[in-house]
Amino acid sequence: MRMHGRIPVCGMISQYNLTQPEGVTNLANLIFKRVKMQGFIVTDFYHLYPKFLEFVLPHIREGKVVYVEDIAEGLENGPAALVGLYTGQNVGKQVVVVARD
Repeated sequence: MRMHGRIPVCGMISQYNLTQPEGVTNLANLIFKRVKMQGFIVTDFYHLYPKFLEFVLPHIREGKVVYVEDIAEGLENGPAALVGLYTGQNVGKQVVVVARD
């Protein structure tokens, strides 16, 4: 981390069911480098969502921003996809395709 760096903390779903949650090590560096670590949830910034879409959608259309979907085919694979969310097995947004048009 740089001096006076900031660490946003969000998305701990892989930690929810652990009997011993994984922790941060070397916390002394937060002190020495005067780092700010702050948690947030999506509703803290939901009022900015329209402005975000206005900014990011053109970049997505131009291929400058690429997102990843982890697709599970069929409703029967839904439970395994859900378990994958809690164990950190999926990459990107988890999607279960129930039917294709």
